Amino acid sequence: MRDADSSRFRGKSVLRAVANVNTIIASAVIGLDATDQSAVDQRLLTLDGSPDKGRLGANALLGVSMAVARASAAEAGLSLYRSLGGPGGVTLPVPLMNVLNGGVHADNRLDLQEFMIVPTGTPSFTEALRTGVEIFWTLKDRLKAKGYSVNVGDEGGFAPDLSSTEEALDLLMGAIEAAGRRPGRDVWLALDVAASGLHREGCYHFEGEGTRRTTEELIAWYGVLLNRYPICSIEDGLGENDWEGWMALTRELGGKVQLVGDDLFVTNPALVREGIAKKAANAVLIKVNQIGTLTETREAVTLAQAAGWRTVISHRSGETEDPFIADLAVAVNAGQIKTGSLARSDRVAKYNQLLRIEEELGRTAVWPGSAAFASLGQR
Repeated sequence: MRDADSSRFRGKSVLRAVANVNTIIASAVIGLDATDQSAVDQRLLTLDGSPDKGRLGANALLGVSMAVARASAAEAGLSLYRSLGGPGGVTLPVPLMNVLNGGVHADNRLDLQEFMIVPTGTPSFTEALRTGVEIFWTLKDRLKAKGYSVNVGDEGGFAPDLSSTEEALDLLMGAIEAAGRRPGRDVWLALDVAASGLHREGCYHFEGEGTRRTTEELIAWYGVLLNRYPICSIEDGLGENDWEGWMALTRELGGKVQLVGDDLFVTNPALVREGIAKKAANAVLIKVNQIGTLTETREAVTLAQAAGWRTVISHRSGETEDPFIADLAVAVNAGQIKTGSLARSDRVAKYNQLLRIEEELGRTAVWPGSAAFASLGQR
């Protein structure tokens, strides 16, 4: 919920949402038991009463939901991840690090929105982070040497004016090798296509490359990329309304690569349930501020994990320095996290929190490493 008042922060201020917290929501939740998260969240949902949380604002509801979780942890004298997940929350997530930007995230010709590196061949999260940092700065050096811009976008990735998806992937392969790592062994690649933004008039428009692809042609192209590059994950490979396409994509490539639904599911348990029933995708992106309460978020995670799907806890493009999702990823044993590149404090804050959690867990910490994608028969 934004104020839409052009005279304040260009319409992006949130005074109405804050007022809703301090008046309507506060009077409804004060006195409830903070340890009963689901009861508090249900009160919030009932209070709002709208299908899209438009009455009070999903930002207002989520802020309260997260504050309750923190209050409960503080009262118990526990770290947030331990309070949320109990003694079983011990898995450090494999990071999907967005290091090259395209699509709506960049002013360049790249049609795909995110190009990510996925360090799996390390003994710990700490070493995975080190691997990502070293590749990121190696990539910067190589971009500068080629005369490209090394400014970063809102998720911390570089946005050079590359001509094609293949050029971007070749650059990443070179940076991984130059940093002393082995593509497809130590480090994998991942894509966020954001295909909903490419779909119109019955096909997918890759304007930067001057190409149009039908659903069938796009699936075939992904197959070509998988044979050429060590890609372990494709997010939003098809449009959010292309359910038949998603089912075909999963039949064709679901045994080879993680297929993540973001726009398709929007962290909505009902849509996740539908996707599982239709076998559309095999993984779901989880964004707490996409659905609005912690309880609904956890329901989406539980549904996916029960079906054998992978879960990726994710940031949003407009982020803060709040590291809540780092604790959440460990608490629910998500196995993966997507929180941007290795630049910008709003991204680094999450990585720093995961370092702290790994240190606190000590020998009880579980690091999935390469096992995070093992069942996909990596090529």
